[in-house]
Amino acid sequence: MNRLGKETSPYLLQHAHNPVNWYPWGEEALQLAEQQDKPILVSIGYAACHWCHVMERESFEDEATASIMNEHFINIKIDREERPDIDHIYMDALQAMSSSGGWPLNMFLLPNRRPFYGGTYFPPQKAYNRPSWKEVLLAVSDAFKTKRKDLEDQASNLTEHLHQSNQFGMETVNKLLPKEEMFSQAECDAIVLAIMGQADKEWGGFGRAPKFPGSFTIQYLLRYNRRKKDDAALQQALLSLDKMIAGGIYDQLGGGFSRYSTDEQWLAPHFEKMLYDNALLTDTLCEAYQLTGNKAYAATIEHTLAFIQREMTSPEGGFYAALDADSEGVEGKFYVWSLEEIETVLGKDAPAFCAYYDVKREGNWEDHNILWIPVPPEKSETLEALMAECRAKLMAVRDQRIRPGLDDKILLGWNALMIHACCKAYAALGNKEYLGMAENAMACVWEKMKKPGASLAFWHTYKQGDARYPAFLDDYAYLIRALIALQEVTGELDWLRKAKDLTHFVVEQFGDETSRYFYYTASGQQDVIVRKKEVYDGAVPSGNAIMAHNLWHLSIVFDNKEWADRALGMTASLAQSVTRYPTSFGIWAAMILRIVQGTKELAVAGAGYKEQMSEINKLYIPGKVLVGADADQKDMPLLQQRTQAGKTLIYLCEDYHCMKPAEDISEILNLI
Repeated sequence: MNRLGKETSPYLLQHAHNPVNWYPWGEEALQLAEQQDKPILVSIGYAACHWCHVMERESFEDEATASIMNEHFINIKIDREERPDIDHIYMDALQAMSSSGGWPLNMFLLPNRRPFYGGTYFPPQKAYNRPSWKEVLLAVSDAFKTKRKDLEDQASNLTEHLHQSNQFGMETVNKLLPKEEMFSQAECDAIVLAIMGQADKEWGGFGRAPKFPGSFTIQYLLRYNRRKKDDAALQQALLSLDKMIAGGIYDQLGGGFSRYSTDEQWLAPHFEKMLYDNALLTDTLCEAYQLTGNKAYAATIEHTLAFIQREMTSPEGGFYAALDADSEGVEGKFYVWSLEEIETVLGKDAPAFCAYYDVKREGNWEDHNILWIPVPPEKSETLEALMAECRAKLMAVRDQRIRPGLDDKILLGWNALMIHACCKAYAALGNKEYLGMAENAMACVWEKMKKPGASLAFWHTYKQGDARYPAFLDDYAYLIRALIALQEVTGELDWLRKAKDLTHFVVEQFGDETSRYFYYTASGQQDVIVRKKEVYDGAVPSGNAIMAHNLWHLSIVFDNKEWADRALGMTASLAQSVTRYPTSFGIWAAMILRIVQGTKELAVAGAGYKEQMSEINKLYIPGKVLVGADADQKDMPLLQQRTQAGKTLIYLCEDYHCMKPAEDISEILNLI
């Protein structure tokens, strides 16, 4: 066993018995590289990554390959989900070199941690227009010995690029302008035009294969339509959801979504299931359900959260990170079927099931069948009941198979995303189980991942009593957003006060020199070569974008003009890039829309405030601020001097003016 045997990450533990002399990222390995003047190989992946497993089997388990690695390099293995800060730095360096990226990420560094060369998957023999891994190792080792100056120049250039990339898109703005002049409906319209230019109008989604869910883009179209009534935008959003729900990217038997589809029709997923995708898609489905009332969206939310509860929830209440794509070393084996298997299980009902889910004797994917619904049949209660019965029988058989590996670490940020999704599901559907999931996970986060003492510092990852690595910007940003959501569905104002305190902490520990954006890592962290500022909304939202929303929301609750100005400044200086490339800046686009459409401020005061808040939560009011209490609150302007004896009143305000209070939400529905 190498030094990874003492780690808790399932990904690192998978490599603990490799003949490669792996180290975890840390002082021991970094100092050894300096002392021995050896290049560092940093290999980054994650437990649910198919090609990471392939490269391990082909190269890292091979004695001859390991011998080359051990002789010429200090070898460091990193779980990208544990150390996203390091992954961001070296992925950016690779993309600067080759305009492509992905995992496994294999990056070569000088002993001072500066990158000079890298790539993703390398085969054991030359193939796919790629050199073999051994060829790469020997060539890099030789260059380090014979062309050191060239490598140092390359490393300096790459490191300088990393510093420069922190300035991307951050135009100066006139803070004295009123927000109406900073942002306009025309920008929101331009964003929709740019999105629709990438829309697949037949199969839904945006762009070509591989196709990712695009939750933020769909959400933007839903919110835009609420005011603008753009039928094409709405239909594209709903088509995207409908095609995913009918596709193989969605687990038709067990619920939950895979990370992406390898084709344009959503048939063949990359079978790994990530916590964050399921959280973000649940968020979006809740909005689609509130807007349309379509019961198919409610059913998908219920099915997905049942999967999360069954397979992704720890006994302590936190949510696990991911399920592997592979089982028994084969991608997708757990999920696919042969016609013969289905006929054996379902008997006389097999033909109807196979017609519904496109099951063929020759298979619909690599000689096997992925269950999907390419052509939805006419709605029939009898047929739906039969399909439900068949799915239950097949699920019982599938449960006996060897399961994909579970990545059972609990990540702060991803848990916060799922807490937020559970709050939205409870608001939309009223199922108290979802509120219980959110509260249990928040209790786990607060008890197990908060550092002891008065500080509001948290750990990034937790597993079986062991919490590690200081939390990153995304962790705090998502956590603040989850606290706001918990307050809205429980009516407990202490969640908001925690959100306020955490926001002060983030401003102090992560704020940049311009007092505008936030670094990904906290001040004082010494083991990264650059403090990155991330602004792209990728597979998960940018921590900066979520902080813009948080600052805006909390500035209204606590009447903090400084926070409002910061949120406006952050958004305004990126607005040009957001308008041009909205599918890369979806949460920022939502922020622009939120400012342009206006923020509905709803305050409920009186003994029955929780019941009234519950009714308000069922409505589709994106970007709202909702607070309530049974007595006046000195620290919250929206809840000052609002209580009247014997009454529960709803106040609707926006931009420093309020409507006449009402006792029933129906009285102000039109104003909302």
